[in-house]
Amino acid sequence: MSVNKLALIRYKTIDECLKNRFRKWSLDDIIERVANTLYEYEGITSGVSKRTIQADIQLMRSDKLGYNAPIVVTDKKFYGYSDPAYSITKVPINAGDVDKMKEIVGLLKQFNGFNYFDEMSEVITKLENNLNKSAHPDQNFIQFEGNKQLRGLEHLNPLYQAILRKKALLIEYQSFKAQQPSRNVYYPYLLKEYRNRWFLLVHARGGKALITMALDRIVDFQELTKEAYIEYKGIDFDRYFDDLLGVTKSEKDRAQKVVLKINKLNAPYVLTKPLHHSQQLLSQDEDGAVIRIDVVLNFELEREILGFGECMKVLSPRNLQSRIKKRLESAAGQYDNALQSQVIYG
Repeated sequence: MSVNKLALIRYKTIDECLKNRFRKWSLDDIIERVANTLYEYEGITSGVSKRTIQADIQLMRSDKLGYNAPIVVTDKKFYGYSDPAYSITKVPINAGDVDKMKEIVGLLKQFNGFNYFDEMSEVITKLENNLNKSAHPDQNFIQFEGNKQLRGLEHLNPLYQAILRKKALLIEYQSFKAQQPSRNVYYPYLLKEYRNRWFLLVHARGGKALITMALDRIVDFQELTKEAYIEYKGIDFDRYFDDLLGVTKSEKDRAQKVVLKINKLNAPYVLTKPLHHSQQLLSQDEDGAVIRIDVVLNFELEREILGFGECMKVLSPRNLQSRIKKRLESAAGQYDNALQSQVIYG
């Protein structure tokens, strides 16, 4: 049984309501949320009937679409999932939908190779490979970098839609340093990927600075339909991360000239795969190469340099050179009692 576009929008909206832990959902609340979503996505102003939503809920409860959603009613009024971890987005798609997706991928492949589709090439390949694996689990002809234990990817599309539609969010977030999660209202502006990990750039209500949140530290969130979205003025978010490696910076941070020397063994690697788009080759001889990058001094830059170990040396700036030297000395100090450790731990 295939699902049309409007029905799928309704099911996904109902699903987002029922898995939301922040509030209780009456049938009228669900109807209002679905109507708002249909208006935002499709411009439908006629709303949605009570009978349609009731039929949708019954269909989601059944196995006709393979959902078997554990929808329960509490206090004879409020709808929710009996299993808090359940979501229809975690249910495998059926054969009919797979066939439709194959048709779409086939159409996209026809445009592959055009200049304006260059960035789509990897996405199309991933889609085709995933669809092939759904039909033939024992066949996998391409492997992409990824972390199967990474959390938070389920937030990616809802957060993208919130940015697209300029929606304020109530986010429950727990940083690595916090013992308990905290809740606050945020205005989202940009999603950023760095080394297969996703981050959200936001501004907190009442706050002064931009904040970068890791998606895998977001416990939960919901759109706030009655909270006005506040634009952040004076920042070009399309270029906000251009002057750094990673995602760690403040608005006051400015790029500095970083000069690095790479030994001859690793020079070809760095020259063919630049550390940053600003990279310039200053000199090259039989000992290696000297390059310059213009980036913000941050944790990710230090980690990148330390990853090369003895193969890379910081020539400037002096404060970065001193910092890297101290960290290397500290790392080497952990091996001063290596023999004793071997005796203790065998």
